[in-house]
Amino acid sequence: MTSPLMQQLDQEKIIAIARGLSPNDCDATAQALADGGVVFLEVTLNTEGALGMISRLREAYGDRMRIGAGTVIDLSQAKEAISAGAEYLISPNLDEDVVRHGVECGIEVWPGTMTPTEIVRAYKAGASAVKLFPMGALGIGYLKEVRAPLNHIPMIATGGVNLQNINAVLDAGAIAVGLGSNLIDKQLVKDGKFDELTKNARLFVNTVQGAKQV
Repeated sequence: MTSPLMQQLDQEKIIAIARGLSPNDCDATAQALADGGVVFLEVTLNTEGALGMISRLREAYGDRMRIGAGTVIDLSQAKEAISAGAEYLISPNLDEDVVRHGVECGIEVWPGTMTPTEIVRAYKAGASAVKLFPMGALGIGYLKEVRAPLNHIPMIATGGVNLQNINAVLDAGAIAVGLGSNLIDKQLVKDGKFDELTKNARLFVNTVQGAKQV
C-alpha cells in the first residue's frame, strides 16, 4: 500500500534541497519555493540550525509544503530530525538502522544508494524509495540500466539534474528528483532576489507538470 506522502511525491516530482542557508534566508526561500509551486522541501542537517528551521517551516508551511530532513547520516540524527517534525528523512548513505527507525515511527526514509546491492538492501530494510546518488556522475544511462531489473523500487535521482535534463531523468524511470543549487541559486538568495527564485521554481514545476500531462 503506497502512503499518501509517496503518492504526493509521485505527483509533484520535485524535492528542493536547502543546504547552508541562514534561518532568515531559509524562511524566505521556503516562501519563494511555495509561491513557485514546489511542495517538497528538504533541509539538510549539515546546515547550522537545521532542526529549528524544520520545526519553524512545518509550523509555517505545514498545509502547503512537505518538510523533510536531508543528510541524515546516522540514528541519532534521525531521532533529532523526527523530533523536530521532519515528515521524511533523506540520506546520502544507507544506514539500515535509520531506515528501520523511520519505519517504526511511521516516517518515510529515502536513503542514498548507488549499486543494485545497496538499492535492494535499502528496500528490504523498509525504505519506500531510494535516492540514487550521485546522479550527476552516474548519468541517465545508469538509471535506465538499474531500473530495468529493479523497477519495483521507486528511485529519486539526485545530483546533476537541471531544467534541460529533468524530463529525461523522469522518463528514464525516476519517481522524483532532488534539486539543490540548480533550483535554489545561492547567488539569488544572497542578493535577496526571491522573486527570481520563485520564477525559477515555477519553471521547474511547469516543465515537470507539462511532461506529466503528455
